[in-house]
Amino acid sequence: MRRWSWRSYCVVSCPSSVVFMFLVLVSECSPPGDPIKCVSVSPNKYANCTITNFYGSFPDRSICRVAEVIYPTTEAEVMLAVAAATRGLRKMKVGTRFSHSIPKLACPEGEEGVVISTKYLNRTVKVDVEGMSISVEGGATLRQIIEDAATAGLALPSTPYWWGLTIGGLLSTGAHGSSLWGKGSAVHDYVVAVQMVSPGGPEDGYAKQRTILPDDQNHLNAAKVSLGVLGVITQVTLKLQPMFKRSITYLKRDDKDLGDEVIRFGKSYEFGDMSWYPSQRKVVYRIDTRVPSNTSGNGLYDFIPFRPTLSVELALLRASEEEQESRRDAAAKCLSGNLITSTLSLLAYGLTNNGITFLKYPVIGYNNRLQSSGSCLDSLNDFRITACPWDPSIKGEFFYETSVSIELTVVKSFIEDVQKLAELEPMAFCGLELYNGILMRYVTASTAYLGKQQDSVEFDLTYYRSKDPMSPRLFEDVIEEVEQMAVFKYGGIPHWGKNRNVAFHQVFHKYRNIEKFLKIMKEYDPHRLFSNEWTDQILGVEGTVNIYKDGCALEGLCICSKHTHCAPSKGYFCRAGKIYKDARVCSYLQSPNHT
Repeated sequence: MRRWSWRSYCVVSCPSSVVFMFLVLVSECSPPGDPIKCVSVSPNKYANCTITNFYGSFPDRSICRVAEVIYPTTEAEVMLAVAAATRGLRKMKVGTRFSHSIPKLACPEGEEGVVISTKYLNRTVKVDVEGMSISVEGGATLRQIIEDAATAGLALPSTPYWWGLTIGGLLSTGAHGSSLWGKGSAVHDYVVAVQMVSPGGPEDGYAKQRTILPDDQNHLNAAKVSLGVLGVITQVTLKLQPMFKRSITYLKRDDKDLGDEVIRFGKSYEFGDMSWYPSQRKVVYRIDTRVPSNTSGNGLYDFIPFRPTLSVELALLRASEEEQESRRDAAAKCLSGNLITSTLSLLAYGLTNNGITFLKYPVIGYNNRLQSSGSCLDSLNDFRITACPWDPSIKGEFFYETSVSIELTVVKSFIEDVQKLAELEPMAFCGLELYNGILMRYVTASTAYLGKQQDSVEFDLTYYRSKDPMSPRLFEDVIEEVEQMAVFKYGGIPHWGKNRNVAFHQVFHKYRNIEKFLKIMKEYDPHRLFSNEWTDQILGVEGTVNIYKDGCALEGLCICSKHTHCAPSKGYFCRAGKIYKDARVCSYLQSPNHT
């Protein structure tokens, strides 16, 4: 089996390095390793373990240690695991195959906890063609759901773009695609039934199986987006639609009217999104909508950044970005960003008209071939010659991801504020363009208690993170100001599975049904065995997400209130924002006058 991958060369010319990229064929790929590692392994016991996320680092860089990991293969085995832990009042968390959440959602509190992995609880239980639904176990992957539904001539209309997620994980964090139409883009709004196992009392044998059906909207609205605090999701039933075709065209335009266009565009194209390059003053519109099923075309979307990549090339790319940061070489970053975005555009982002070659727009094909991808997960182990770009076992991508939803009523003003920042600091956004800019996706208001509260646009920013927690970033202040504007000035709601700590500051106040959710959490798990410090903080149970220490603002663990929260020895001081004056950001000052 052969896969396309990026090939990159690093040409060093003092004082900067520039990465040139082109496409080559490589063979095979090493899928990411298991995020769970255990020292003591026997046929029936996995002990003395650690669990991390997909790129090997939680926001606070702490190591999560657990006493035991259990790998059930049936719901009955989940019942036994939950019962044993409940009887001993041991903390529990659910682990997934890929652990694709950045915050510490999968880490049980303390070091004596238990992780219940759904790695082998991953079967498709039933595809009901007449009823247009699919039932899968909690560890089934999004790719599996898409493919099994398609085999029956059915489609899950809108999904995340990355298919390396489990249904239990993506429901727990509210993962979504892009759409303002119909039920919207969040997978949880297609859920019609959930089965889960939660702690029980002695009369239940210390574990209780719960089946939540459509006639129980109160509990279903809690279970649809649960952060993993209600128990182990063992089965999910999703409502499907007949298979359909889509038509995709990418169109680059100036961003001067983006604020006026953003709502109109979302209402005009069912699956549209935008990639915004503020430093280039450009935006790429993804014109993506349904077409009649008899329309000619068998297109495929194998998104280029999700393909297998040679490990040596990833190391060169990372070394180039580290050098740009160390030299404060903004011009090199902008050159690299322009090169990457231009190359992606030239290669149609991974779209092909026939599964092999891109010929022209529009690309037309069946929904299951266009909606999601992730071919770096797709083949046998090649000893890390190639890998997913963010695989922590190699020197590859290491980044922050800020993802915040802004309500449609104020999204134009937010865009205009970002444009003002781009006018003041034109090069400040080039670092985002190394990761294909700001992804803008549409999400609708949800009935889920922890789902989106209003129709919104989600802004997703991916940007450089240093391996050294005390190392500041180039134009750190501008990106921090955007983050704080989104969350505080415009009341944005952070994606539960992404973001740095500061985005979650008192986030529980933004959910009008938070008390209903907490009431059901207490009903299902009165001893909070499936909760940890992080979920207690973000749900307003106790504690705060802020961690105050030297350098805490560099990592997004706090908003700076004094200079030592930044890096004064390296010239970074706590200052007010440039546009949003209530922001407090770490600014680089060459002048010694920093009071």
